[in-house]
Amino acid sequence: MARAIDGTKRKNRRIKILKLAKGFHGDRKSNYKPAKDAVTKALSHSYVDRRDRKGNFRALWISRINAAVRDEGLSYSRFIDGLTKAGITLNRKALSNMAIEDPAAFKAVVEAAKKALNA
Repeated sequence: MARAIDGTKRKNRRIKILKLAKGFHGDRKSNYKPAKDAVTKALSHSYVDRRDRKGNFRALWISRINAAVRDEGLSYSRFIDGLTKAGITLNRKALSNMAIEDPAAFKAVVEAAKKALNA
């Protein structure tokens, strides 16, 4: 059986890859072979990086909390220990947001953590 070179299935598969390669530089945007490799790699990176993003945000929240807590005379680890002992269950995203948007409320949480550490 002869090989279909200009069939619609083949053309559509190539067009789909080239559409995904839009915005790439050089041959990677217009030639099928380099575009296929680039698109495969880009899709695998995007899959992995969606999972990495969660850890990146957690690290950002922790560094923000640490900076805010240091102004109050505590370290991040002591602060989290104090929260645990005080029975306060706020996640790091909420604490980070509170430190930025509502410093008075954050200060109250820090004082509760300090009180629990001293007790």
